Amino acid sequence: VQLQASGGGLVQAGGSLRLSCAASGRTFSRYAMGWFRQAPGKEREFVAAISWSGGTTYYADSVEGRFTISRDNAKNTVYLQMDSLKPEDTAVYYCASAGLDSSWFVLTKYEVAYWGQGTQVTVSS
Repeated sequence: VQLQASGGGLVQAGGSLRLSCAASGRTFSRYAMGWFRQAPGKEREFVAAISWSGGTTYYADSVEGRFTISRDNAKNTVYLQMDSLKPEDTAVYYCASAGLDSSWFVLTKYEVAYWGQGTQVTVSS
């Protein structure tokens, strides 16, 4: 699986951005997907995960209520809608997938099978 993230940019605090991650392959619907982020000088952290069908989503406490993960299996794409952005959301954001047929839960344990390249999100105060 190859993952290509896009949609990052510079936004003012309180603003919104939507990240997209396009996946290659014909079995996208069998991969749980997620987003992670890494701020300068910090370790990569889990942000959100979504199940194969999109019926289950899970968020880090720091983004709960502000970010929304979704997917379109027909387009092989997963999204991260980010609202009410804060300066502390500034980071490189990475999309990721679990292994084939693995649960979304493993992503919360950082058990990532495939990483996409990062996309920079910068939130100014």
